[in-house]
Amino acid sequence: MNAFKGQTFQMNQLISIKKVVGFIGVCHSTIYEMMDENSPYYDPTFPKKVTISKKRIGWSVWEIHQWIETKLASRE
Repeated sequence: MNAFKGQTFQMNQLISIKKVVGFIGVCHSTIYEMMDENSPYYDPTFPKKVTISKKRIGWSVWEIHQWIETKLASRE
């Protein structure tokens, strides 16, 4: 199964939080909660952000894809 069906990305491409929100279907604040070790929504398997500049971060599209595939494979 391909969570990115119909999308064209380079394997090492960085994507914005807006794209991540679109792919996984949660708001940006939930993504930040998933990255916060003190949050009840913390997910240690969620891909780490990449600092692009002082005001820009991104995520590896490949890592997001793999994370989604893992979630799909582990469902009951």
